[in-house]
Amino acid sequence: MEWNDLTEGAKAVLEQTRNMKNDNIQIVEFEIGFEQEYETGDGSYTVSIQEEDYENLKRYTQENEYGEKYHMARNKNIVKIILLENGKIPDNLSEYPVFRQYKKDAILKDDEFEVDEA
Repeated sequence: MEWNDLTEGAKAVLEQTRNMKNDNIQIVEFEIGFEQEYETGDGSYTVSIQEEDYENLKRYTQENEYGEKYHMARNKNIVKIILLENGKIPDNLSEYPVFRQYKKDAILKDDEFEVDEA
């Protein structure tokens, strides 16, 4: 399976498995059913992660053409995924940063923060 075979939601999740600023591996915790529009200088875009994206991710983590290995765990609608170095889960997993912006409670916290600022 190649990158072009992925759904947009699956791509959004995988793009976060490495920190954009320093290229270090990070855990991505996301919620199935998440949908949010983001504003940028060039306009806006929507990140939507649905059940079909999860199934697509699951397949990609097992069959990608690039030799990358991932560990993915699901508890109800919350999923965690991490890119594995050397094909194994690191012993110091708790020391890895966690990207949580693709969860509904992250949106609620952002909304509360905006209200508090006003």
